[in-house]
Amino acid sequence: MQTDFRGRDLIGDLDFTKEEVETVLEVAWDLKKKRALGQLHPYLRDKALAMLFFFSSTRTRSSFEAGMAQLGGHGAFIDSTTTQISHGDTTREIGEIFGRYFDGIAIRHCDWKDGNRYLNDVASTSRMPVLNMQCDIYHPFQCLADLMTIQEKKGKDLRKKKIVVSWAYAASYLKPISVPQSVILQMPRFGMDVTLAYPPEFPLMPEIVAQAQEQARLAGSKFEIIDTADGMKESFKDADVVYAKSWGPMMTTTDPEEGKRLQDKYKDWIVDQDKMSVAKPDAIYMHPLPADRDVEVTSEVLDGPNSVVFDQAENRLHAQKAVMALTMN
Repeated sequence: MQTDFRGRDLIGDLDFTKEEVETVLEVAWDLKKKRALGQLHPYLRDKALAMLFFFSSTRTRSSFEAGMAQLGGHGAFIDSTTTQISHGDTTREIGEIFGRYFDGIAIRHCDWKDGNRYLNDVASTSRMPVLNMQCDIYHPFQCLADLMTIQEKKGKDLRKKKIVVSWAYAASYLKPISVPQSVILQMPRFGMDVTLAYPPEFPLMPEIVAQAQEQARLAGSKFEIIDTADGMKESFKDADVVYAKSWGPMMTTTDPEEGKRLQDKYKDWIVDQDKMSVAKPDAIYMHPLPADRDVEVTSEVLDGPNSVVFDQAENRLHAQKAVMALTMN
């Protein structure tokens, strides 16, 4: 078990080593057990977390706020539009001042080519840990919950288990690429064989893909890309885990209208029972939510016996509490 967490930032998925991630999960399972037994665990009594949001949220805000309360502390929700950020508060002011008021700073900022930079700039001036509630590049807490869920369903030895990380169509908006990028970075470290599938116009950041391929090489696992217009069903073959969600064509265009036009070319990239049938019979379906029902995934799959989306959402709470307890104590 690793113990050197106090005061550490968690901004990118590789900020913690594989062994440190294993420690986080051990603590998360312990906290989940205590929660189930009704055992108090106020490890952050009298501690306060600033939760600064530039991007709307349901699960992230709720789980961080509830988690801080269960740890005996307080989570302060701060909508960026209600601050003086637009009137002159720079990352230096946020880092310096919030770092003096609070015991940790959590930020959600998904604006393309701005979010991750903003978090790192705040971290450079904060005396307290900075936690990434999602940026334009990474979503580390979602990925920790994902890994926790996969291990609960498939066992802790994930070597040679196949996970498909697939693009899916969504009608609502062009979603960030941070979730699939975090998943492809983390899962190879635990021995999973990764198949990344997307239409030709929807690749992920090449530097992130290169890092994921290197993690797979180090772990002796496989990393495959299927980038054809009809590659979704092909990618599902013999999968143990299907993780399919929408993301925007950020590597191709940042124009919303052009992005929407590209997205609408692939309305058949929907997760349905026909595609799930080529995965293993006990394959689990994962999605970070919210999903575009019957557009991104059919209700039959989303509400079906192979779906673990609500266990996955619950594990956000436990994984986040583990990191907060370790870094803010």
